Amino acid sequence: MNYRHAFHAGNHADVLKHIVLLALLDALKRKDAPFFVLDTHAGRGRYLLAAPESRKTGEADAGILRLMGEAKMPEVVERYLRAVEANNPVGALIAYPGSPLLVAQALREQDRLAACELQPEEAAALKDLFAHDPRVAVHARDGYAAIKAMLPPKHGATKFARGLVLIDPPYEVQENEYPQIISTVRDALERWPQATYAIWYPIKQRRTLQPFFRKAAALPAKSVLLAELQIRADDSPLRLNGSGLVILNPPWQFDQQIAPALPLLKKALGEAGAMTRLEWLRTEG
Repeated sequence: MNYRHAFHAGNHADVLKHIVLLALLDALKRKDAPFFVLDTHAGRGRYLLAAPESRKTGEADAGILRLMGEAKMPEVVERYLRAVEANNPVGALIAYPGSPLLVAQALREQDRLAACELQPEEAAALKDLFAHDPRVAVHARDGYAAIKAMLPPKHGATKFARGLVLIDPPYEVQENEYPQIISTVRDALERWPQATYAIWYPIKQRRTLQPFFRKAAALPAKSVLLAELQIRADDSPLRLNGSGLVILNPPWQFDQQIAPALPLLKKALGEAGAMTRLEWLRTEG
């Protein structure tokens, strides 16, 4: 069983990723036309924060739980906190919703989600979670293969002109993961060029990410935005010092929408050496 998500549920990386994810979904919902979301490495969808695998690291204590203690926050952060609280009793934080559950709860009747998970136990839990939601299809399969097989998306007679692909792999062998991401996304952009692609990545030693950034910037997207949160100096390859997302074809003025969140996250979750980045790797024109 792959406990990657469970070990880190609600940590600083989840906080950043899910703030950005919900902001992207809200942007898609500004138009009435249906949209499609593909979550390539979905996990089990919901994590109990008191479960042994979650308590082993206690990362939620320094992530979502610490953030909930802040008094005044930008709307983009409040939106995220409301989504997390909607999955818990009033005044308590027992469960943390993973990305497929956050997506499903944001969908309208006309929208669709395909959630892929390769690990059998995680996939079975995900299928149970969405057993009664006709808007969600769970696939026990490799997420990269799903990108090739399922894009451009359609559902019955509906062809989706708009949508989002979330790529959040485990990075178990990082030197292999980044080339596969670049190759897969390049192919996906040829077949579904108008979609938004959000690629999550860990930061251990940031300088090692420069080749990935250069190749991401060269992909055939209209624009490429980078958003990062480092909670400490990136001088250790042995721990997760931060994380970021590369967003291809982000919505108009999306950088302005998420910009207020970053200094708040640095203040609330950061240690010595914390920093944030929000910059364009490529712009239209």
